[in-house]
Amino acid sequence: MPDNKVLHDLNGMPVLCHSLSAFMPFADEILVACRTEDEARINAILSPFPCARPVRGGATRGESVFRALKEAKGDMVLIHDAARPFVTPEVIKNCLESVKKYGSAIAAVPLTDTVAHVFEDRIADMPPRKSLYGLQTPQGFLTRDIRAAYEKAFAEGRGGEFTDDSGVYAAYIGSPHIVAGDLCNKKLTYASDFMPAERVGFGVDTHAFAHQEEIDQGIARLNLNYITLGGVVIPSNRALEAHSDGDVLIHALMDALLSAIGERDIGYHFPDSDQKYKGANSMKLLSLVMETVRMKGFSVKNASLSVLCEQPRLSPYIEGMRNNLRAALSCENVAVAAGTNEKLGYIGEGRGITCYALVLLQSNHR
Repeated sequence: MPDNKVLHDLNGMPVLCHSLSAFMPFADEILVACRTEDEARINAILSPFPCARPVRGGATRGESVFRALKEAKGDMVLIHDAARPFVTPEVIKNCLESVKKYGSAIAAVPLTDTVAHVFEDRIADMPPRKSLYGLQTPQGFLTRDIRAAYEKAFAEGRGGEFTDDSGVYAAYIGSPHIVAGDLCNKKLTYASDFMPAERVGFGVDTHAFAHQEEIDQGIARLNLNYITLGGVVIPSNRALEAHSDGDVLIHALMDALLSAIGERDIGYHFPDSDQKYKGANSMKLLSLVMETVRMKGFSVKNASLSVLCEQPRLSPYIEGMRNNLRAALSCENVAVAAGTNEKLGYIGEGRGITCYALVLLQSNHR
């Protein structure tokens, strides 16, 4: 990871690009405070943004902001941490309107966690949570006011004392006005924060229909009266060969989920050489896979599955499959399609069923 986290890639482009793109529709000019050693890279990133230009930063955040404020030309200014790339247009609009009306704007969200003052690893005090907010950026001001506040702070030797601009404003101008922030507007801090916000996984599985001689030899399931797809029992004159319950749709889905989080396939996690999985309920195995997905910090945003078979006819059972999968994945955006293979190949000859699964995961760290 680059030393400067705003230069690190996030979903295919530098973090700074995401922040610049968010502010472009609202800004007459964008000043990016940067270190000397980053200036060449910053200039390259700024080239598609005509109103953006770099400003030589200082040794501290406060000094960098003050240097940029000295060059700001507009009557209003929004100060933003570029490491918050998920800022929404609504938050930016809230800040602009508040500056126009009140002269200041601090994006903030109510705290949901209990907060404590800690001294020597012990809780000393717990202030009432209902009046506590987490402050974000952007923080907006009339340029003359925040510039004057920083001038006074540095004149008194307090320029490095404040953790954000609202503190400088409160110390020298007045109490700043709060506006609604957004929980998605988080500051990238830890390595895990830079995981792709979304991941795609693909899975495919095939099961052959069992023959009577395989039934007689105990190779395949004894029940010829049904198959199981998506947790739904479907009447069928032939069963599927399987060590577990043969739910080919769930097997493809599990492989898609595992591939999206960089894990090995279901043959590795639930081997058919292990007798504890003989006749296993695939919906229960899916719940184990979903536990791993959640432990990795992801949830399912979308799932699309397609089943190819000649028989049995699946359309009456599609909605039941979707309902089972919605519950198992904790996701409403689940699609299940079924079709034939136009009498071609092993599917068209009625010798097996194949299912394809595509999933989109979203990071829970956003």
